[in-house]
Amino acid sequence: MKILTHICRVLVGVLFIISGLIKLNDPMGFSFKLEEYFGAGVLNIEFLIPFALAIAVFVVIFEVLLGVMLLVGFKSRFTTWSLLLMIVFFTFLTFYSAYFNKVTDCGCFGDALKLTPWQSFTKDVVLLVLIIILFFNKNLIKPITKPEVINTVVLASFVFCGWFGYYVLNHLPVKDFRAYKVGTNIQKGMEVPEGAPKSEYEMVFVYKVNGVDTEFTDKELDKIPADAEFVDRMDKLVKEGYVPPIHDFSLERDGVDHTAELLEDPKVILIISYNLDKASDDGLAELNDFAKKAGERGYKVVGATASDETVIANKTANFNLNFDYMFCDATALKTIIRANPGIVVLNYGTIVQKAHWNDIDEVSLP
Repeated sequence: MKILTHICRVLVGVLFIISGLIKLNDPMGFSFKLEEYFGAGVLNIEFLIPFALAIAVFVVIFEVLLGVMLLVGFKSRFTTWSLLLMIVFFTFLTFYSAYFNKVTDCGCFGDALKLTPWQSFTKDVVLLVLIIILFFNKNLIKPITKPEVINTVVLASFVFCGWFGYYVLNHLPVKDFRAYKVGTNIQKGMEVPEGAPKSEYEMVFVYKVNGVDTEFTDKELDKIPADAEFVDRMDKLVKEGYVPPIHDFSLERDGVDHTAELLEDPKVILIISYNLDKASDDGLAELNDFAKKAGERGYKVVGATASDETVIANKTANFNLNFDYMFCDATALKTIIRANPGIVVLNYGTIVQKAHWNDIDEVSLP
């Protein structure tokens, strides 16, 4: 049992540290995932959405600290209780997500490793078993060195996590795991390889049978009762085909798609605000001089947002913005850059630079 406990201790501790650091590298991305869980269609606790970022930062820092505390043997009773409560909550969350097909990716490892809901649930079940072993053998979890050293390690870990979280929130993730990282060509990212598997659908007919809406596939039409009342017909996804890494990027203005034209230009700067109402006022105030300087150097400066025309007009007037905004899907914009506003420099559709508005002076404009 001593050996088994030690193995579980190392596995759980290392996994919690890795998982936590990956999410701490991109806490804003994890907060977007939490917003999905808090939404009306999932857990229906929308009052927590405004606090999603704060909750995300707290959870990932605590996750890293629990991993460190377990490995060094810091307060084993508190650590094992915390691990058990956290994994029980996560196991419930991933089961709910998988069973009801509510959130297609739990965000357990951020964008570094995509897991299906059932894979996430399986991973949490395995962790739950390991943590239960640790919980019932907490007396075997001994400190690895003197208390003063252990306390220093835990405190140093907390300070590092706090600094790291602050840094990435005020700049950009240190490591970009997303489809829009620097060096990516957007056109190529949208291509579907020849012979790639296509999505498969089946026709589903909905009939009211004895007052209840009942679904029948196109192969079950003979089972529909004669007195059933037709309600609806829809196509249901049976098997998802190949989805290119970039599949929701487009730039439109007044109903006209300008995507191809902008991706074929050698000098384009996108100023991205997925939601202008939530954009930093300090950041918006920095944009005019930057856009003017970029324009003088031959760059086409375009704003990209999912906000409506009224919000765009208000922000443009309030900050006297000297460039036009185009519409783009909010999820795509959140994926492109973790800043609001953020700057993306394109060269024939290839992302050559990305910057948080705090680093606007560091953007190179050759």
